[in-house]
Amino acid sequence: MNQDEKKAFMLLKSLIFHYHGLDEDEEKLLHEAADELSAHDELLWANAFIAEDFMSAFERSRELLGKTIGKLPSEQKVSYLFSVWEDNNKKGYLTEMEATAMLNLANDWGIRAELMDKVREA
Repeated sequence: MNQDEKKAFMLLKSLIFHYHGLDEDEEKLLHEAADELSAHDELLWANAFIAEDFMSAFERSRELLGKTIGKLPSEQKVSYLFSVWEDNNKKGYLTEMEATAMLNLANDWGIRAELMDKVREA
């Protein structure tokens, strides 16, 4: 994973976790992901990007993610988005708004059916 992909991946995770305000469990999961990827700078960037304007964060992120993750092979896109789905399950719940946001991104990237298949398998 190159630096641009790390930035986009950390933005994706952080964006979904920020939907209802970032709680301790979500923050812990973000830091664990940053540890695994050596992506702490990318996480700081993602959080700052979201904080610039929380109300427009999803639309701004959607555009940026479409230019990075959206151009990757389908398997990779599904893997990244499913990873966020799994992290939401680790915290014990997935809200309707979080699920809808992920499904909208999956639709943007042309992988909605593949993501749903993967979710059903899990």
